This record gives sequence, C-alpha cells and structure tokens, in this order.
Amino acid sequence: MNYNIAVIPGDGIGPEIVTEARKVLDMIGSTYGHTFDYTEVLMGGCSIDATGVPLTDEAMATALASDSVLLGAVGGNVGQSNWYQLPPNLRPEAGLLKIRKGLNLFANIRPAVLFDELKGACPLKEEIIDGGFDFVVMRELTGGLYFGERKTYEENGVTTAMDTLTYNENEIRRIAKWGFDIARKRNKRVCSVDKANVLDSSRLWRKVVKEVAADYPDVELSDMLVDNCAMQLVKDPKQFDVILTENMFGDILSDEASMVTGSIGMLASASLGDTKLGLYEPSHGSAPDIAGQNKANPIATILSAAMMLRYSFDLEKEADQIEDAVKAVLRDGYRTVDIMSAGKQLVGTKEMGDLICQYINK
Repeated sequence: MNYNIAVIPGDGIGPEIVTEARKVLDMIGSTYGHTFDYTEVLMGGCSIDATGVPLTDEAMATALASDSVLLGAVGGNVGQSNWYQLPPNLRPEAGLLKIRKGLNLFANIRPAVLFDELKGACPLKEEIIDGGFDFVVMRELTGGLYFGERKTYEENGVTTAMDTLTYNENEIRRIAKWGFDIARKRNKRVCSVDKANVLDSSRLWRKVVKEVAADYPDVELSDMLVDNCAMQLVKDPKQFDVILTENMFGDILSDEASMVTGSIGMLASASLGDTKLGLYEPSHGSAPDIAGQNKANPIATILSAAMMLRYSFDLEKEADQIEDAVKAVLRDGYRTVDIMSAGKQLVGTKEMGDLICQYINK
C-alpha cells in the first residue's frame, strides 16, 4: 500500500525528530511492503519567516489532501524570539490551532505509559509506581478557552484582558463518545475531569458525559474535579484508564502525565476527528535550547508515527513492531540525555533512530 503523509518538521528540534520518525517509517515500509510518500509543509516560526504567517492556505490544502499529517514541533523561546512580538494570531502556535480546526481534529489522544525500563527516571516513589501504569488522556481539542472570544481593553484607565470558555453539548458529546470507545478497547473505565463545582461549562460537560455513558453500560464512569485529578496523578496514577476532559485541563494534565512517565520526550499523541485523517505529534515542545545538537529524544515522535499506522492506516502489526522495538532498545540500556541514568549507554537523536530501525529489522 502507498500512503501520502504531509510532514511538518516545524521549529527547534522538530526537523531532527521528524527525520528519525521518517527513518523508522521507511524501515517499516521496506519490511512490510508499504511505501510512504512525504510532502513537507511549513508551519510555525519557519513559516512566519518564509511567508509572514504561521500556516498558509496552501499548506493547509496540502494537509487536507494527505492521508495523514506528521508534526515535529512549533515555536521558540518566548522571551527571546521575535515571533512573540507579533499579534497572537500570527505567532507560531496559531498555526497549530488553525490546522487542528481546519482538519476538524477535535479528539486528542495522549497515552501515558510507564515503561519498566524507565522506572528509574520516574520522579514518583517506588511503592507508587510498582507494577507500572498505563492510561490515556482524552482531550477535547477545538473548543474551550483556546478558541473562545478574547480581547484586551481599557476601562477607567485599567487594562483588562478577557478570554471566553465556551462549550456546547454537541462538542462535548462527540469527544465523550471517543473517550468511551477508547475505554472499550482498554480497561473499560472513564474518569471525566471537570470543575463542575465552579464552572457552568463544566456542569454541562458532566451532564452530557453522563448521557453518553448510558449508551456504554459496560464502561464504568467516574467524575473528578481537575484539581483533585492533578493530585491523584502523582498520588496513584494506576487508578486511571481513560481521563476524559476539556481543552485547557487536558493540556495541563497531559503534560503532568508525561513527567510521571519519566520524560516528556516519551509521550506520543494523536489528534483525530470523524475521518481517518489525523495529526500525529510528540507532546513536548520545540526545545530551542538543544536544537541542532543531536540531544533531542525522538521516541515520542516515533511512537506518534506508530499511532499513525494504527489509527489512520489500520496497520496494527506494524505499529506493534515499532512499539516493541522501542521497548527493546530501552531494555538493552540505550538512553538519550533526558532519560539517562547510571549504568546506561548515552546515545544521540540520530543514534536512537538508527537503533530502533535495527531492532525492527531483527
């Protein structure tokens, strides 16, 4: 089979980690008889430099015409980059919001798995992580504060900024269905996270999620306030299976989840909608401080490519092969600097990609 992939290397370490993911995809292709055709697309700061905007309409059209999209990272150092002197709608991250909206990608899946080989990198106590954990953060992606009306104005000589948090029942219902569908393939537990003791939007969220739950009698539903969930993630992460939540809460909780796995460099993600066309990216940022130094961990991007094979292309065994190769490389003691520990062998970005390819080929 032939698959067309729009590739967005982006900024910072993005080009380096995307290169390694492509290397792994090509190894899968040669092993299983698939071909992957890549079309590079500018987005983020590099697009601003080249075109004046973070994502052009032409780039958007290329993404829409592809079978899937693979993204590295966008953005730079907020305190130092000239990109952040621009209006918010022209900054690098605006490209990410635009492509999510344009591709109608409302469901973000972020697995948080503690690999046995990385228990030493986990900041939690050994008795908490004994036995490991494996859960998913299901984040609504195109609503809430990030897409609500916003403005900055002066009143009586006082500058005021306003951001609007809005959800309607249809937006909540469609992400809830994704959460319950994913839970059915896992351990059949959904924890819906909100702030229903304060926010009207959260009260609607809780009401609609319970309505959806009625269609999934085999899946257990629980509710949890977001502040409590933040505490429970470090107190007992094993209790979770699928965490279902809105945009901003999911953004924060998924980053917390990445750190209890040992490194944000290990956390893959998939953004999906109603079709097979998805956007796959690591959950970490562009890390401009280490860009071009062969220090970045490419594993999250490589695991994101595995999610692409699974969710967009229905290539289950190929996705499993990549994930097994990552586990084998870690088991044999190879580490990038972010997950390095005593007695392990330090490797760079390129070397980690090469090693994963070698294990696929074994």
